[in-house]
Amino acid sequence: MEELNRNWTLPNLLTMVRILLTPGFIMAFLQEWFTLAWILFAVAGFTDGLDGFLARVLRQRSKLGAMLDPLADKVLLDASFITLAVKGWLPDFLAVLVVSRDALIIGGLLVLNFWGIDVKNIARPAWTSKLNTLLQISLVLFVLLEQTFGFDQNAVRLLLLAGVSGLTVLTAAQYIVRGMAMVKDEA
Repeated sequence: MEELNRNWTLPNLLTMVRILLTPGFIMAFLQEWFTLAWILFAVAGFTDGLDGFLARVLRQRSKLGAMLDPLADKVLLDASFITLAVKGWLPDFLAVLVVSRDALIIGGLLVLNFWGIDVKNIARPAWTSKLNTLLQISLVLFVLLEQTFGFDQNAVRLLLLAGVSGLTVLTAAQYIVRGMAMVKDEA
């Protein structure tokens, strides 16, 4: 019962809110209620930083939170990149890159776990992965605001696109290297 109580924390509730905001964001976007879409996305993005901060400050880290937080990020960001790419607001290659990286990470963790390898160390995100998530959130929010309000900041957009592209490839490579090292250590 104590484990269950440790899971019902403010940080975990914020993470669940982020997961629940994702369908609302997608529906608002598909209905072309772009102001509502970017507000929902901004709130979801804000909860990403807030839940981690509160978990540290309130000492409310939990196994559930360690699993839910990256899942919530992937659900929100993958859905956002796909939705914006379908609309033509982001390049298709970038949506494929972001979703493929996330599928690679999840698939790799499942395979390692299936082989009996303790994946706790690989599941912890490196600072580059956290920066990648921050840039992905920034890019999606920037594109939503740019399109909603009709301003054109091509240089900022290109900088964010380059940053997200580069960090997505870099972090995918880092996770592959970590996973291979774990397999080597187990062998």
